[in-house]
Amino acid sequence: MEFYNHYILPNLTHWVCSHKDITYQRKKVIPLARGRVLEIGIGSGLNLPFYDRKKIDFLWGLDPSKQLRKIAEKKAADVLFKVDFIGLSGEEIPLEKNSADTVVVTYTLCSIPDVLKALNEMNRVLKPGGELLFCEHGKAPDTHILQWQNRLNPIWKRLSGGCHLNRPVPGLLKKAGFKIQNLDMMYTSNLKLISFNYLGTAVAR
Repeated sequence: MEFYNHYILPNLTHWVCSHKDITYQRKKVIPLARGRVLEIGIGSGLNLPFYDRKKIDFLWGLDPSKQLRKIAEKKAADVLFKVDFIGLSGEEIPLEKNSADTVVVTYTLCSIPDVLKALNEMNRVLKPGGELLFCEHGKAPDTHILQWQNRLNPIWKRLSGGCHLNRPVPGLLKKAGFKIQNLDMMYTSNLKLISFNYLGTAVAR
């Protein structure tokens, strides 16, 4: 599994997350980011082209994968704002309280081991009234789809680097103290097991 996790999984993750349906969702939320921005799970930098450079003062890009960060670093050379990469997971954010105006998290909450700890950290580093912009897949509303998500989740996690099929994104945000402002929910493809999408904004309390 070590060879798979270090050499195959990063490229597979980049390929899957580059799909046109996922890219379409990214384009909806990323341009809303402003000020000093922290992106959790920047991965291979797939969000970088969609930031509105006129709104961005600075971007921290946090991700534990060295392989994916190398790809993102190449993309960052083409953006007109400074990007500082941090090689850590979402549970460990080395920023002071009230450091960020915006936190961005896209297709990342599914794979963070201690997701509530990470969300609490995001809340901590956001300024009062700062926004969390999120776009995530997770728990489906249809009973028969959810049953299959629950059945397949243990196998899926092993093959996909810890990704969970069935995380209840809005509930997790509320538990971490966020107030959801806007929320759109939809299936983004016919692969319903993995494509129920939560997209929106939440405010730190």
